[in-house]
Amino acid sequence: MSAPPQDNRPLGAPPSRAEQAARERIPKLAAEAEKQGWFGAWMLFRKEIKRFWSIASQTVVSPVVTTMLYFLVFGYSLGDRLQEVRGIPYVDFLVPGLVMLSLINNAFINSAFSFFINKIHGTLVDILVTPLTHAQLMFGYTAASIVRAVLIGSIIWAVAMAMGADQIITTITGPDGLLHLAITLSFMVLTSLSFAFIGLDIAIVAEDFDHINLLPNFLITPLTFLGGVFYSIEMLPEPWDLVSRFNPILYMVNGIRYGMTGVSDVPLWQGYAVVITLNVVFGAIAWWLLSTGKKIRE
Repeated sequence: MSAPPQDNRPLGAPPSRAEQAARERIPKLAAEAEKQGWFGAWMLFRKEIKRFWSIASQTVVSPVVTTMLYFLVFGYSLGDRLQEVRGIPYVDFLVPGLVMLSLINNAFINSAFSFFINKIHGTLVDILVTPLTHAQLMFGYTAASIVRAVLIGSIIWAVAMAMGADQIITTITGPDGLLHLAITLSFMVLTSLSFAFIGLDIAIVAEDFDHINLLPNFLITPLTFLGGVFYSIEMLPEPWDLVSRFNPILYMVNGIRYGMTGVSDVPLWQGYAVVITLNVVFGAIAWWLLSTGKKIRE
């Protein structure tokens, strides 16, 4: 192997023509990279989509099967006893809650584990040195999380309708079907975005995998199960019906339930207010953490 060329230029001598040309070209290349706009964010988004799709048996099929087991066990075992809840069959009442359960878990897991694995493997540095802005970085991770969560939620939604969720079919195909479809999809996207932000926040500050699992195990899962996934808060005795109203997931579950079935325990505007507020708060926290470089540039 030949030795690298040595700089024999005398001290204080002007740079060679090649070096001068390189120095002039570097700012132009940097400016061109910045002009790429959202192309880099789009490539990060594609990378994240390919990542979870390459292991679809674990990231898509497994959560769908697990959620459909909830549907079979709770829907058909309790369905015979409860018959109707708020005027609709219990099976139809259950489906929106199960869709929301899968949205929350998968949106959080996707952004949290993807960012944290890049962080502990050291590959996050390759992303941080690119001209991507904080907004573009957040877009790449959260948009892929939304796609994964909405894909899984939509599959569960479709399978449930194929298995006999007649009230949902009636609502979607009724005279206000497009409105209910828009409400359902908006809650699916907004809820996925809020938990993708939460996952990103946790991944930035986490130092090991225990920190990633702490929030879903001890906060998100209990709040989800107590958020009206399996029951209406009208069925709860006092004061637990009032206590349940302090659970933000209750508003997300009932928002998507109104979209799919036309019934809800809380006003629709309260659901939008809660989920938009969560997006603003946790999105701002992710922005601040990336701006300060806390736990990722230290």
